[in-house]
Amino acid sequence: MSRAQRRVLGAFLGAFLLLLLYHYYRTDDNRLLSTSPYDASKVTLNVAINPKYLWRKLPVRYPVAEFQPLPVFGPPQALSKVQSTDFEVSHLKFDRKTSRQSATKKHLKDSLAWGADELAPLSGSPEDMLGGWGATLLDNLDTLWIMGMQDEFKKAVASVTHIKFGNTQSSEVNTHDLNIHLLGGLLAAFDLSGDWKLLEKSIELGDMLYAAFDTPNRIPIIHWNPHRAICHEEQLAEENVLGAELGSFALEFTRLSQITGDPKYFDAAHRVMKLFDRQQGATKLAGLWPVSVNAREELFDDNVFTLGAEASSLYKSLPGVYALLGGQIPMYRKMYEDATLTAVVHNLFRPMNPQGKDMLLPGSVRVTMTENGNSQRHLEAKMQYRSCFAGGMFALGGALLDIPTHQEISHKLVDGCIWAHQVIPLGIMPEAFDVVPCASPISCPWSERLWKQEVWKEANSLEPEPNPNLNVDTFIKDHRLPKGIIGIPDAAYELRPEAVESMFTLYRISGREDLLDAAWDMFRAMQNATQTKNGNAAIVAVTDEGSELTLKDSMDSMWMSQTLKYLYLMFSSLDFISLDEFVFNAGGHPLKRSQAA
Repeated sequence: MSRAQRRVLGAFLGAFLLLLLYHYYRTDDNRLLSTSPYDASKVTLNVAINPKYLWRKLPVRYPVAEFQPLPVFGPPQALSKVQSTDFEVSHLKFDRKTSRQSATKKHLKDSLAWGADELAPLSGSPEDMLGGWGATLLDNLDTLWIMGMQDEFKKAVASVTHIKFGNTQSSEVNTHDLNIHLLGGLLAAFDLSGDWKLLEKSIELGDMLYAAFDTPNRIPIIHWNPHRAICHEEQLAEENVLGAELGSFALEFTRLSQITGDPKYFDAAHRVMKLFDRQQGATKLAGLWPVSVNAREELFDDNVFTLGAEASSLYKSLPGVYALLGGQIPMYRKMYEDATLTAVVHNLFRPMNPQGKDMLLPGSVRVTMTENGNSQRHLEAKMQYRSCFAGGMFALGGALLDIPTHQEISHKLVDGCIWAHQVIPLGIMPEAFDVVPCASPISCPWSERLWKQEVWKEANSLEPEPNPNLNVDTFIKDHRLPKGIIGIPDAAYELRPEAVESMFTLYRISGREDLLDAAWDMFRAMQNATQTKNGNAAIVAVTDEGSELTLKDSMDSMWMSQTLKYLYLMFSSLDFISLDEFVFNAGGHPLKRSQAA
């Protein structure tokens, strides 16, 4: 063999070896992404964490003596399978499913706000509502990936790399919102795509949020001033804050620790959840946490308890965290079971309705003390749109933890939200409405007389003095009250996702075929009522129709990151973003969970 031939052969072998090495490390990276997240401690070797990150350089005022490590174990606990394998593929033909997916995808393209937190749909102007870091883009990275919009995804990732989380014009940010929407979006996009640039930004944002935990009791500040933090000024946990905002970091912080191998994030969130665990049995409605808490003094003595707007993200996260941790920390299962046990007894109720539907709605409970020191519980039969998450929570918890009664409850809760959409002529449920709770959950005959009596009471409760001459029929007509609804204190629709979210979860778990068409009917109603030139706009009052229908110049990012995403997934193949492989956070972002043994 000539010298020239040997050189060619040597160059070929060298290139071949380089290709093998590249393939080996590339495959190893993919393996880390596709297997149990508890193997992911090696990932940090592939991520260059910039030591000059602003939030890494800040001195810690109240350091942690010893971090709570992630649970160390071999195979994860054998958790029950979530998605059913007992039902056949949907009755919808492939072309119908594809066309429905395309319709939701088109709305996403029309609604994205590049470089701004939100896009005002009527004026077309950008709005910065969440730090000015481009919340809509960060919140929808995973949505772009899920919908197969690869060009837009690459463009979005390139834009995200230029974000500096130390730069904001906002004097105050909501760390809860940043966590579930922005950090959740970054982590989900990384879990789906494996793009290391997204992990780097996740760490940067995670470190910023971690700085908000630097308080004497390590309870995070929700309404936080990042500029004061940069100036090393002390800030204390708040004396009046929503409990759900404090207790909603566990999913995202746990996942960030799993990926990076750094226990500090999990430690921070888990400390807060241990506080909630200690307080759970000592509140005025044992099992549930009150809407408001004193985070500074760690007092949970408020008297209002709900599954609605002020609490949904906390309860929703419990079965997800348990699954994300592979079932290795029983505390999260116990917290879920204790909370739902109380909610089933005191918060869930059957509403009287002319259709005679056996359904459930979640209400609020107010606890008062009598003169002799006894407590009284009063159910407020007010349904909030955000309470529709409960159907999906019971479906997931029931399947994951093998609690058959929770599956039954989930069907009735989802049916209640479907009914609330269907009885409104526009086909869209309002943000809040009042109904008549049934005296018995077993038998609840419709009574026109009782309904009108309750309408009269509700109408007069809004006035300083009761009007004995109030014409109920005229009031019902003027306020466009469907039969079964006695009042609509908030007739708006803010493009919320909770109804379709629960329908998606229940469909994946039970295979209920009618949910597909019910979800499509909801989407068409939303599309017809809210579509504008620049996306979709919130509705002032769903009780208005035709020329009277008025839209707000507002399009929350959740329309794309949750409502459209869940609708798209509703019509996807059953193994796409499987609930046995991912858990969804409160912002609708799928985070990769450990593989069941």
